[in-house]
Amino acid sequence: MSALKKFPRLVIAATQSGCGKTTLTCGILAALKKRGLAVQACKIGPDYIDPGYLAQASGRPAHNLDTWLMDEAAMERLFAENSSQADLAVVEGVMGLYDGGRGGVSSTAEIAKKLRAPVALVIDCKSMGDSAAALALGFREYDRGVDFCGVILNRLGSDAHRDMIAAAMDRLGIPVLGALKRDERFAVSERHLGLLPAEESGEHDFNALVECVERSVDLETLLRIAAEAPALEFSPRPAPSAAERRAVIGVARDKAFSFYYPESLAELEHAGARLVFFSPLDDKELPDADGLIFGGGFPEMFAARLAANDAMKSELAAAARAGMPIYAECGGYMYLTRSLTDFEGRAFAMAGLIPAACRMNPKLQTVGYVEATALRDTVLCPAGTVVRGHEFHFSSVQPDEGTEASAAWRFVKKRTGAAYAAGYASANVLASYLHLHFAGSPQLARNFVDACERFARSR
Repeated sequence: MSALKKFPRLVIAATQSGCGKTTLTCGILAALKKRGLAVQACKIGPDYIDPGYLAQASGRPAHNLDTWLMDEAAMERLFAENSSQADLAVVEGVMGLYDGGRGGVSSTAEIAKKLRAPVALVIDCKSMGDSAAALALGFREYDRGVDFCGVILNRLGSDAHRDMIAAAMDRLGIPVLGALKRDERFAVSERHLGLLPAEESGEHDFNALVECVERSVDLETLLRIAAEAPALEFSPRPAPSAAERRAVIGVARDKAFSFYYPESLAELEHAGARLVFFSPLDDKELPDADGLIFGGGFPEMFAARLAANDAMKSELAAAARAGMPIYAECGGYMYLTRSLTDFEGRAFAMAGLIPAACRMNPKLQTVGYVEATALRDTVLCPAGTVVRGHEFHFSSVQPDEGTEASAAWRFVKKRTGAAYAAGYASANVLASYLHLHFAGSPQLARNFVDACERFARSR
């Protein structure tokens, strides 16, 4: 039975990428957690890295909200199901407030409107005076359907800088909800795909950031604004039962493979899987499992260690020969190829399940939403199935001569309409650059668990 329920919530948006909204959102989350509040963090868009920091700051898994990777009903269910277990939700936006896929799909503004959530806009005020108010005015007026509740001024140079911009905002009737000065202590290391993953950078000490937020952000007003958000309809579903487990799936998770949507893993559990985790970097044996999943990550940064773990590669080859279902995305795809050449031109032997070579490139190869059509029957779906996903990679994979017919998908880029064959598929192995969210395609999760169950019965 569905019912209306209050979900206090707030979206932290920005004028563009690089304004400091991830750092600021982490500070707000950690400051509210310090007050004893249970705060559910969410991230708009397909990003894997920012949610790692949001999870550390809040002490709870952070979830992605995306209206390309999942339909509106699934997105709202995911939000409500997880936010119902918290005192409030804080949602970090993606890029600028109105930026998203082609036509604004999955933009911060679109999702904020669907969730009927108030929006606080972060502005990088470095080298800017009254123009910050003009910028805020434009963002407020561009779409009055967005519940624009005010601005947070970031990277201010002085108190006088703050006062000048605050006065201009006041003349326009735009509330200033916070004002933070530039502070290089809060800079986060970056890599070619964005921020250094939280799994690699270690547990963060948010104390200094919390002190800054407590001093510079009006948390009481933010809490009041979040509490005034209207009720949403909510239909909770039962938690997966241990008695319904019908297959064990090994999930590769370590510093090289860390890109997983928590709700994707939850969908596998709802489909009847018990998940066990292992490390291709450090473990010498595969877990006792009926299927394997290799998520995305940074295998190129750990290529030497992955190549040196011959015992793991041998175990994996034996599992593939036995017919075990194996699914890999992006970094996992790279690991399953014959070799990986890093940015310095050094080649490393990988698992060798896919007859192809992978190479890192100095420039980004592709980023964006794609629609994928299955070219053959796979462990995820039958031929002809159409799914939605996302690509983001610097590497490229070159199939061995004569093996091009093993492509798994036909991709069509949403932004440009470009179409091309992609990935690799055999009877039991499916791998490509495609990032999927099983919350948007729960049948794929059920299909994979089905394949794992069949394999378990055949042994």
